[in-house]
Amino acid sequence: MTQETPMLYPVWGREQIDDASIAQMDAAVQLPIAVAGALMPDAHVGYGLPIGGVLATEGAVIPYAVGVDIACRMRLSVYDVKGRMIEAHEERLKNALKEQTLFGAGKAFRGRERAEHAVLDEDTWLYTPLLKGLKDKAVGQLGTSGSGNHFVEFGLFEVLQPQNALGLPEGEYAALVSHSGSRGVGYAIADHYSKLAIELHPELDKSVRHLAWLDMDSGYGQEYWRAMDLAGRFAAANHEVIHQRVAKAIGWDVLATVENHHNFAWEEEHGGQSVIVHRKGATPAGKGVLGIIPGSMGDAGYIVEGLGNEASLHSASHGAGRLMSRSQARKTITRSMIKSYLGERRITLMGGDTDEAPHVYKPIDQVMAAQTELVKVIGKYSPRIVRMDGK
Repeated sequence: MTQETPMLYPVWGREQIDDASIAQMDAAVQLPIAVAGALMPDAHVGYGLPIGGVLATEGAVIPYAVGVDIACRMRLSVYDVKGRMIEAHEERLKNALKEQTLFGAGKAFRGRERAEHAVLDEDTWLYTPLLKGLKDKAVGQLGTSGSGNHFVEFGLFEVLQPQNALGLPEGEYAALVSHSGSRGVGYAIADHYSKLAIELHPELDKSVRHLAWLDMDSGYGQEYWRAMDLAGRFAAANHEVIHQRVAKAIGWDVLATVENHHNFAWEEEHGGQSVIVHRKGATPAGKGVLGIIPGSMGDAGYIVEGLGNEASLHSASHGAGRLMSRSQARKTITRSMIKSYLGERRITLMGGDTDEAPHVYKPIDQVMAAQTELVKVIGKYSPRIVRMDGK
């Protein structure tokens, strides 16, 4: 069940992308619902759609093309404090990262530690039995971070453009960056509707069964869409709570913020047609849209302004992209290698594991060089105190 004529799609940074990711994208654009596709330079193999894959569909949404961590996203807070203050207040900042959020699968706040936010009062939690059952999980996990590549970190933010959308003078500031998604809420929604989509499309070949879709005009399609949107608002609230708690704990004022999803689906118009654009590990990069593209625990990230490239479906990479799998990393990378790498860059790591070592990621500067048609860099972020899951 594929399109008769193979669909072509643009690829940025092809020399940095493995053939397996290309094969996954080839299969995705042949789906009968596919309208257009694009592959970002950080691409690597995922379930169904490769990470870094962008897929536009007509009248249908693919839960697995959004991903299991719905609305995984980034947030940057720039403080009214010079960058040198990070080193001067290192212990206080480390304590704030320890005390103001939790890390790991299933971790949740209890009792008075729980945060309040308007997203928890939405009627959408009553829309389906599934969402109703997830409400308590949301209450406990609001303001927490996940495992894997999720982090909250302090670092130096350098404004590179004198005239910029942030309205900040050139210079170096202290900043906080976070990366996480909708936690157990998003996972449960993704799991439920992905399985349902697969059941509804037994005709799909085993190689593309994870790309099973839900029709947007069906009850199930509308259920997923509303649940996905709620997960997106919950993920945004999650970051907001973390940043508010940290700012209060350290007593620094926030000058500017930037945030964006990179695992989500949007209803957009491209080529004069209304389509559903899935960005699985891809940053929205419409004309003038701000976004965050991180490197690794030991490498710089960038604040970018989208150029509205239509061929990319207004998208860019969501990070550097993996060079090796987690299992390969655990066999190859040692903690002493990480310690040496971070030590040379004066970076303190709290938690983390070898599967997230800087060595497992593509060089971020090569990834950025491959997408100058997609985004303009307006700022550079360099990590200094990184908090991840683990001891």
